[in-house]
Amino acid sequence: MQTFVLICDLKDEPEAIEAYVDCHREVAPEILESIRVAGILKMSIYRWKNRLTMIIQATDQFSFEQKAKLDQSNPKVQEWEKFLGQFQTNLPGTPPNWRWALIEQIFEFKAD
Repeated sequence: MQTFVLICDLKDEPEAIEAYVDCHREVAPEILESIRVAGILKMSIYRWKNRLTMIIQATDQFSFEQKAKLDQSNPKVQEWEKFLGQFQTNLPGTPPNWRWALIEQIFEFKAD
């Protein structure tokens, strides 16, 4: 199993933050199915102010490239991403329209 952590910023506007949180209370079954088909076993999103952190646990075969191909061919996912994009903003130092950025793990502790 692979674990990935990504970050994203929402627009620093209370209405945008509230709307983003609200739309994740009930995600359409087609979106959840697209996540599963891509090889994602568990996905969680956490929020601090307007900063989001996503934790993904995926199969060993999962790749972001393959997920992007699947997403591009799925009109429901494209609609969902476009809708969410109105609430998101670029992270500092990222290219235009860059939403989620993969972050580097620098420490891990495991109890024996």
